[in-house]
Amino acid sequence: MEVRAKKALGQHFLTDQSIARGIVDALSPASVPDVLEIGPGMGVLTQYLLRREDIRLKMVELDSESVVYLLTHFPDMQGKLIEADYLKLDVHKFFKGQYRIIGNFPYNISSQIFFKILEDKNLVPEVVCMIQKEVADRIAEGPGSKTYGILSVLLQAWYDIDYVMAVGPGAFAPPPKVKSAVIRLRRNSRTELGCDEKLFKTVVKTAFNQRRKTLRNALKPLTGTVFNPDSASRIFSDPIFDLRAERLGVEDFVRLTRLLSEA
Repeated sequence: MEVRAKKALGQHFLTDQSIARGIVDALSPASVPDVLEIGPGMGVLTQYLLRREDIRLKMVELDSESVVYLLTHFPDMQGKLIEADYLKLDVHKFFKGQYRIIGNFPYNISSQIFFKILEDKNLVPEVVCMIQKEVADRIAEGPGSKTYGILSVLLQAWYDIDYVMAVGPGAFAPPPKVKSAVIRLRRNSRTELGCDEKLFKTVVKTAFNQRRKTLRNALKPLTGTVFNPDSASRIFSDPIFDLRAERLGVEDFVRLTRLLSEA
């Protein structure tokens, strides 16, 4: 029995065993044994994860055909495999404390997965994942790059990003039309941003939604909601507003958020 890759689910099954082992090996030995694999598919990563004695593995898989395949070929998965949509899953029903994440993320929802991980950032100390190379580059990139964007800032605020390896289309069945890459996220020592976190997200997203404009113009939509219009001239006199979003690092966005919140 084989599982048909479904375009609607963004499925491309990894077939290169050496890369699969490399991804599993990138998950560090740590004091947090609980691990969630997102989208095990046909179990190419799972087979190596099940051999690791330092982890307690659970998997979440949406595709019912994959679930049947996995339970047939990996009897050890009984009681460990959750048939559900990760984006809708209440992870805390299955993990009482911290847990780590690994997986070959469906490329069409990888950004949504990262946003959900950010919601649980204080419980997720490490993530190892295969994603589209373009997205991996964006996440790992620093200020000043054209690929630097919303996910770059939001993830780098809370995680240190390691670029593990690039992966060509030939490592998959069917081969995707894009290149892939493996990255590792490790929770940094930050416990708080030093500004309102909800406003921080709003400022970052608004700034990058019009990234070709200076911050003075890009952030005008926040006038009247985030800060008083009468304060605009005073706020916008700060030189930081002469810059574009891609020039600002995490700490710059923190300072920018403070400026706006104090208006």
